[in-house]
Amino acid sequence: MAKNKLDRFAELKRMAHVVEFGFHDLRKGQSPLRGKWRTAFFKNGNPLVLELGCGKGEYTIALAEKYPGKNFIGVDVKGARLHRGASNALEKNLNNAAFLRTRIDFINALFDEQEVDEIWITFPDPQIEKGRKRLTSPRFLQRYAHLLKPGGIIHLKTDSVLLHEYTKSVIAEEEHELIDASADIYSEPSKHDPLLTAIKTTYEKMFLEKGLKITYVSFRLKKDYAKDVTVFPLDFSGTEN
Repeated sequence: MAKNKLDRFAELKRMAHVVEFGFHDLRKGQSPLRGKWRTAFFKNGNPLVLELGCGKGEYTIALAEKYPGKNFIGVDVKGARLHRGASNALEKNLNNAAFLRTRIDFINALFDEQEVDEIWITFPDPQIEKGRKRLTSPRFLQRYAHLLKPGGIIHLKTDSVLLHEYTKSVIAEEEHELIDASADIYSEPSKHDPLLTAIKTTYEKMFLEKGLKITYVSFRLKKDYAKDVTVFPLDFSGTEN
């Protein structure tokens, strides 16, 4: 019999490689793991990579398998989705894969300045009507700037032409460094990292079956981009978690 949501949520709370940080935790202050993910959680000094809006964690799992010398954390607010990725990590005995259930709005309370080496954003909600909520909007990029080490790369993989073009425009307008961009990664796979086509998320497979094109952008934030940004933007709008 398939587990219901309550069962999956209960299991998540028992999993040592899953951390939850919600609205009420934020009210109390920053996470005790902030600045200590490598030493206190993974217990090593390896690079730290985030997958934001990870869903079922396909990229977190696949990247952790591919790069055992790096630590990966899949971040999503949906517990039922995280359960799948967290369960797969256990089944595969991946000590370098973890999952964080939280709102991305709270990310600066969870990671310290320059604690993160790289960020993946895979098939996020394009927020057609609410541009400021897009995960590549200046509002969010400024938050990532606090987390990322200098030169840290941000990857965006999406089926949304709107989000793809919007992100490229933000990169140009904010004077970030564009590394790579493709309007259809499957039409020119040899020009990009093989991982882009080797790893397919559940949503990606659905989009491909519908004949949609999968786009990609990678870039670095310009130096000192976050110098005037509040480290803890307390945004309590929306649903509590």
